[in-house]
Amino acid sequence: MRSVRSGTWLRHEIEIHRSRFITTVAHTPTEEDARTLIATVRDEFPDATHNCSAFVVKPDDRNEIGHSNDDGEPSGTAGAPMLDVLRRRELVNVTAVVTRYFGGTLLGAGGLIRAYSTSVSETLDRADIVEIRQLNQWLLSAPHSFAGRIESELRNRGFHIVGVDYLDTARITCATEPTDEATFSGVVAEISGGTVSPTPLPPTSIEVDVPTR
Repeated sequence: MRSVRSGTWLRHEIEIHRSRFITTVAHTPTEEDARTLIATVRDEFPDATHNCSAFVVKPDDRNEIGHSNDDGEPSGTAGAPMLDVLRRRELVNVTAVVTRYFGGTLLGAGGLIRAYSTSVSETLDRADIVEIRQLNQWLLSAPHSFAGRIESELRNRGFHIVGVDYLDTARITCATEPTDEATFSGVVAEISGGTVSPTPLPPTSIEVDVPTR
């Protein structure tokens, strides 16, 4: 799955035949978050002609939810093309709201579809896109004296370090691809001389940068 990076909140504006199209795009991991963003933008622009919206969210272990709203524009000319942009880019957990101030010139159905699609596309072009991966998670408990070496070696070999806590022992939380379990255990044994064994934790989702083309 792909999404905009956690914490993303972007705004971009275009003008077409004197109509202003102000697009807000944000990372929204739940339907409640999506609807809260839509309500917030409506409250921010109460005098706008339209506040059209679209979102796609995929809660853990549940089916994807997609929704769009034309907010008074002719049916299928605003929310649907906005939602189509999100789906063509294969994004989840993202919401787009396009606020329109009418400029006095009718754009027609085709013009509206292009305007709303372009508004969302140009805003997403400015966003950091990440891949969401479901990974296995492990806890390593190691003496402080060589915890730093373990962490460094694991990073150098491409494993994901989720966090490190220095308590009575150093506790390193790692994440691995499901296919890397045996390799990971072997690397940990090699680095620690067999004194540290990974303890499984519940799986986790992490964000990985999508290479730019």
